[in-house]
Amino acid sequence: MRDAPPDIFDRALRRRRRDLAAARGERPFVRGRMIEELLWRLDSTTRPFKLALDLGCGDGALGAALRERGITVVSADAGFRYARAAEGVQCDEDRLPFADRSFDLVMAAGGLDLVNDLPGALTLIRRTLRPDGLFIGAIAGAGTLGRLRSALIAAEEAAAPRIHPQIDVRAAGDLLARAGFALPVADIERLTLSYADPFALIRDIRAEAAGNLLDSVRSAPLRRDALAAAAARLLAGADERGRFTETVEMIFLTGWAPDPSQPKPAARGSATASLAAALRPPQ
Repeated sequence: MRDAPPDIFDRALRRRRRDLAAARGERPFVRGRMIEELLWRLDSTTRPFKLALDLGCGDGALGAALRERGITVVSADAGFRYARAAEGVQCDEDRLPFADRSFDLVMAAGGLDLVNDLPGALTLIRRTLRPDGLFIGAIAGAGTLGRLRSALIAAEEAAAPRIHPQIDVRAAGDLLARAGFALPVADIERLTLSYADPFALIRDIRAEAAGNLLDSVRSAPLRRDALAAAAARLLAGADERGRFTETVEMIFLTGWAPDPSQPKPAARGSATASLAAALRPPQ
């Protein structure tokens, strides 16, 4: 039997950071924007949903919005405090304890980019869905925190992975297809944040429980002088108001559990008109 690959992210540290974020009681801004977009996508569908899994439930804002829509919600989170507050289940997204075909809707507002086995997590999500069930999720994409990443690398004069690697929108779509979702869609929204204080950006990252969890970084803590140098680099790029901007890429994932009732692509060779004829200018 082949050994399981080693974890990339520290699971225990992730749980502790989510517990700290829960104890501070802050409302994460980026996750709030993700929830708004996820609900817009949900409300754009015509299919009714009865039982949903709020995966990575956090402060419970998404679950509350689903209940307002008449949907019964089961909550789950990697952090003990968040899971307990929601009267839910504590579990990692790539170790779901739910039976196959348990839900007709799964939603995840952030957090999946910090899962050790993202392909496995998506596969488990698809398996927990009933036929024709819907998954809608949001993750931080590859262009997130680019200025902070560059400032930290320059300050330490090394390519230290202080911000964990993320996937781009094309890879996200491929992962949905590989996990067995029907009609997979991945799209991207860019959110620009403005700060006068670099340490306010750091505090917001902590509020999102989105700090770096790579095992390789824990053995080389960030020095205070390097952090101060990175902050100075960020402020060096400030505008006339003394504010600098940072970008968050939000990748939204949508996929359906396969069902015979879903539309199928036309068979190869079944077209009744050629593309050349369709593109030919009118006579």
